[in-house]
Amino acid sequence: MSAENKQQPLKKPAFSKKQATELVQKIFGLTVLELKPLPSYDDQNFYVCASAAHEGKAKSAQNFVLKIINCEDSQNTELIEVQTQVMIFLNGEGFPVQTPHSTKEGGIMFLESVDTGSAKRAYIVRLLSYLPGKTVATIHMSPPLLYELGRMAARMDKTLTEKFQHPLARSLHRGGFIWNLANVPLLEQYIHALGRSEYLDAVKWAIDQFRRKIVPNLHSFRPCIIHGDLNDHNILVDTDFTSPKRSQYRVSGILDFSDMNYGCYVFEVAILIMYMMIESKDPLSVGGHVLAGYESIVPLTEEERDALFLLVSGRFAQSLVMAAYTTLLQPENEEYLMTTSKTGWKHLLLLFEMGQKAVEMIWFNTAEAYAKKGPS
Repeated sequence: MSAENKQQPLKKPAFSKKQATELVQKIFGLTVLELKPLPSYDDQNFYVCASAAHEGKAKSAQNFVLKIINCEDSQNTELIEVQTQVMIFLNGEGFPVQTPHSTKEGGIMFLESVDTGSAKRAYIVRLLSYLPGKTVATIHMSPPLLYELGRMAARMDKTLTEKFQHPLARSLHRGGFIWNLANVPLLEQYIHALGRSEYLDAVKWAIDQFRRKIVPNLHSFRPCIIHGDLNDHNILVDTDFTSPKRSQYRVSGILDFSDMNYGCYVFEVAILIMYMMIESKDPLSVGGHVLAGYESIVPLTEEERDALFLLVSGRFAQSLVMAAYTTLLQPENEEYLMTTSKTGWKHLLLLFEMGQKAVEMIWFNTAEAYAKKGPS
């Protein structure tokens, strides 16, 4: 049984900067010029500036992200290999996605064994290309950008589902994965992390509604391969100099494919709406702009549209409960883990108090306006 099906807590790697520098040299044959830690959830990431020697002369420096995957997830080498192959494929299809730098032996990843004294631990190590831009979390979210993010997500899902083929693709069927949006009811085993929170009723409502109204209808949602974690820190944007408005942004990077799985089209758009709500000053309007963009490529069915509100609510519950639970395990990483919680609880309560019909009216009316006039 895989680590994810056992639902074991993930222990984040703790490599020092010196150890990380040595890994880059040993595995990839590069000389590190600069290395610094990057924030992460349950893996360990470093920004790396490095150069290679060619015929005795140093080549120009390049920027990378060194990604060290936690030892639990590193047991599933097939899954991580296919995730990496997806990144290579999408990059070839024109999406702004990181690609792996080859190891000295020509591989796309390396399994590093570490003797901890009591046992040996193995970590998958990859060196990925560094993409320019700033995270969506740091900018003002405009309706045109939200629309474009919806289009981008739909194009990616459609391209993957229709074109991507790989012998290990079966490993993307991740039934027991806690971040699979179908698994909202599994949150009950982690609710204790909330203590006597004032938000407990909203979480219980989201789980109960999901179990009663979503689970029986999962078979009616169209399946596809999804990124599964298009959050405000996994999307990079850069200034679009081709736009007549210099304040416009274009997507310059799609990061972190570690949660990707066989899900449903409607799961992806729900996840994207939820995370874009986090950063918006007008969170209730977000869903309409994202939905309009997504449906310009992949129109949702009636059943999928009916489920959207509860799927967004369920993703809020997943993100907030698992952040609280993981913080118990990684108190030193609390600031990063609780990023979503700063406004997330407020947004879940807003959905809880307004109810499905009122929120859907806002979302669907906005989406209909795009259908009539096109994107602004």
